[in-house]
Amino acid sequence: MSEGQKKSTSHNGSVTGVLEAKKQDQPKAAALQQNVGLFSGICLIVGTMIGSGIFISPKAVLEGTGAVGPSLSVWAACGVLATLGALCYAELGTMITKSGGEYPYLMEAFGPVLAYLYSWTTIMVLKPSSFAIIALSCAEYASAPFYPGCTPPQVITKCLAAACIFLITIVNCMSVKLASRVQNFFTAAKLLIIVVIVVAGIVLLAQGNTQNLKDPFTGATTSFGAIGLAFYNGLWAYDGWNQLNFITEELKNPYRNLPLAIIIGIPLVTVCYVLVNVAYFSVMTPVELLQSPAVAVTFGDRVLYPLSWVVPLFVVFSTFGAANGSCFTSGRLTYVAGREGHMVSILSYISINRYTPAPALMFNGILSIIYIIPADINTLINYFSFAQWLFYGLTCLALIVMRFTRKELHRPVKVPIIIPVVVVIVSCYLVLAPIIDKPELEYLYCTVFIVSGLLLYVPFIHFKFNWVHRIMSPLTLHLQLLLEVVPTEKIE
Repeated sequence: MSEGQKKSTSHNGSVTGVLEAKKQDQPKAAALQQNVGLFSGICLIVGTMIGSGIFISPKAVLEGTGAVGPSLSVWAACGVLATLGALCYAELGTMITKSGGEYPYLMEAFGPVLAYLYSWTTIMVLKPSSFAIIALSCAEYASAPFYPGCTPPQVITKCLAAACIFLITIVNCMSVKLASRVQNFFTAAKLLIIVVIVVAGIVLLAQGNTQNLKDPFTGATTSFGAIGLAFYNGLWAYDGWNQLNFITEELKNPYRNLPLAIIIGIPLVTVCYVLVNVAYFSVMTPVELLQSPAVAVTFGDRVLYPLSWVVPLFVVFSTFGAANGSCFTSGRLTYVAGREGHMVSILSYISINRYTPAPALMFNGILSIIYIIPADINTLINYFSFAQWLFYGLTCLALIVMRFTRKELHRPVKVPIIIPVVVVIVSCYLVLAPIIDKPELEYLYCTVFIVSGLLLYVPFIHFKFNWVHRIMSPLTLHLQLLLEVVPTEKIE
């Protein structure tokens, strides 16, 4: 525990006493409860992975590959890569049973500096901007029926997205079980529309609509960079395969349920994605698919009429569920970073009534609403996506390193060493390919932002300059009383 946290904890003794008086049967230090079972874990993985991507932008993969066959191959390969990465995370998650995703693994393997730079980049940019993009997609589809024939005004879309973020944050602050039930419901809804699309595609193929699947490799591209960008877009749709590692401390029987949820959830998503793309090609030629602004909506208009309105409705459900999963997990990273002293201590506090990391969730929600304000945050996330795969690669490298440096750790799940080696190599390719193919200054800006985290780390964490803690102490006192939160024990 950092010096600032110790001061905050001791200085806040009276506040904790006041809160304890309200609820005598609570322990002095609240802790996250193990409320997430196997089914909810699978729903969290599936529900976070399946967002708007598969319904809106399969054309980005087709643009990068140039033909139907390579496009379907990339979708399947992305699923295999996500599964391999998740198996590495299954070993890490059962070996180090701490919440926070990559953060505790980088901490154990490489020390606090790299772990801090990961938390700095992810908490401040990657997670909230991703949450904001998903909420904006949800808002666009929710508002579209009220503006037939034209694009909804930006102010309406952004207000709806902000309301979506606010509602999801409140739900997650209220109860882990409520957030899990919301996730389960919306995961079932999105799987239902995927089944409808797949069944419709199978019927069309059985009727002989196979012309778009003949000679599937004709016109395929061989560009190194273009294929890398196709993988980027495919993997964006698969992003979320590591979500269960963010909530390991809240998972019932993590040694069993973490690897089992991964083994069931990710192959399920892979099969769904490939079959949905086959269904799209049963209706649209590659040229038509590339010209469609929203592929699933075009599919619905051609196949499901007069019930074509069902598709945009279920896209709203899908994006809302993905946003809920993103909020659920990102709050845990902020919470763990606060517990380790890498963020202000109030972010590591737990609600004594609801056992949720409410301050961390609220902080993430506020940042996400701020990211809605700029005109185009898609550009931001595109340039930062290389950073995401940089950290994925470093995490799998951490697994390899700890095979030699931490041999004493118990490993209930142990994957062959070739799997993390493959993921590290592919991660290097995914980080370097877009930069080599189309070098732009924005990649440099992103790198500078990541490294700039050291400007805060060196004085306030390494050298423990405490004037920030003196400023934060009175604010922490008031926030404790307002939010009814108390410090949590740091897990060793």
